[in-house]
Amino acid sequence: MIRVQYVYDFVGLILVLSSLYTFRDRANPRRMTTGLFYLLYGLAFILADVLPSFVLGLVVIAIVLLAGFGGVRTGSYREASPVEREASRQRLGNRLFIPAVLIPLLTVAGVEGLGRVRLAGTALLDPANVTLVALGLAAALALIAAWFITRSSPVASLREARRLIEAIGWAAVLPQMLAVLGTLFASAGVGDVIARMANRVIPHHSLFWAVFAYCVGMAVFTMIMGNAFAAFPVMTAGIAIPLIIGHFGVDADRVAAIGMFAGYCGTLLTPMAANFNIVPAALLGLRSQYAVIRAQWPTAVIILAVNILLMYAVAKW
Repeated sequence: MIRVQYVYDFVGLILVLSSLYTFRDRANPRRMTTGLFYLLYGLAFILADVLPSFVLGLVVIAIVLLAGFGGVRTGSYREASPVEREASRQRLGNRLFIPAVLIPLLTVAGVEGLGRVRLAGTALLDPANVTLVALGLAAALALIAAWFITRSSPVASLREARRLIEAIGWAAVLPQMLAVLGTLFASAGVGDVIARMANRVIPHHSLFWAVFAYCVGMAVFTMIMGNAFAAFPVMTAGIAIPLIIGHFGVDADRVAAIGMFAGYCGTLLTPMAANFNIVPAALLGLRSQYAVIRAQWPTAVIILAVNILLMYAVAKW
């Protein structure tokens, strides 16, 4: 079986190898702490199933301390000159887009095709994480395609991976951190508190207001936490399960899917989603770090309204 851990191992290996370049980068004033940050981050991907929870917790705390005390900086990456980039662009043309397009196409093909394949009674792809495994395989195949198209080398790919991950910086760990935060909130009973508040405010006979509260709550909590995965367990346990699913009997799969889309609307509106909204502004050299959010908010509001109406329509059917 191709397990999801193999995907994590691949990501972790890239981070570990990137950290070795960082340790040697004398242009980085914090090369030792920056290298240690990415080394620990990569080892967390690789050894998460092996390390005791307490040890892994210490690794996470070390990562936070390194980032929190300014230990993560950028360095030198031997980037091509503007003339070289322009010559490469003219030589490759639109073929540059092929690897990027391959990733979603191969992911869908993997899920729909390989997801059902069984060898000697065992699933070829990890049945609990078919999509993620297919995405990992698609990314690996797209990387190989990129090598052939650009006539580049794995070393060049590794250097570019290091440049991009260091441009993102400490914000790279936010998705995992915020997802864990949502689980902690749910375990602490925040969902129960929201359920009690919802029962007092939302009319029990009104499906629309239950849907409205859930979708808007998903967006608002995502804005606070910076990640829809963090908001999902809290809002779903507080509103969706007891009211929309339990009381009104709406299909849980549809509620969860549309609820996550509503949460993503909050992602478009918050600086807490730094890797989506703040980092791109820095990479593009925009005058305001909030320029991306200002461009996205009309779309976010419209899509949130559509999600509310869509969930209500699905529930009524």
